[in-house]
Amino acid sequence: MVAKIPRGRVATYGQVAELADLPRAARQVGYALAALHDQKLPWHRVLNAAGEVSARSEPQFEGLQRAMLEREGVTFDARGRVSLARYRWVAD
Repeated sequence: MVAKIPRGRVATYGQVAELADLPRAARQVGYALAALHDQKLPWHRVLNAAGEVSARSEPQFEGLQRAMLEREGVTFDARGRVSLARYRWVAD
């Protein structure tokens, strides 16, 4: 499901879990993405339910994720949140 998120759009961990028929498995989606080493998958397009970049054990990834999204035209507000109403991907 993550591979389907288009450039300039985001999804939440919970949204990805539901689309993968794994309701209430948002945390597992997060674990899977954290363990991922395939740089071809757009992991940076997945945010938490508040539209924020989730904290990681390696903080440099938080800045990297934000920078990657900003390069795609996704904007953050003063609190570091993305407007899910504006940028959330709606699956076909």
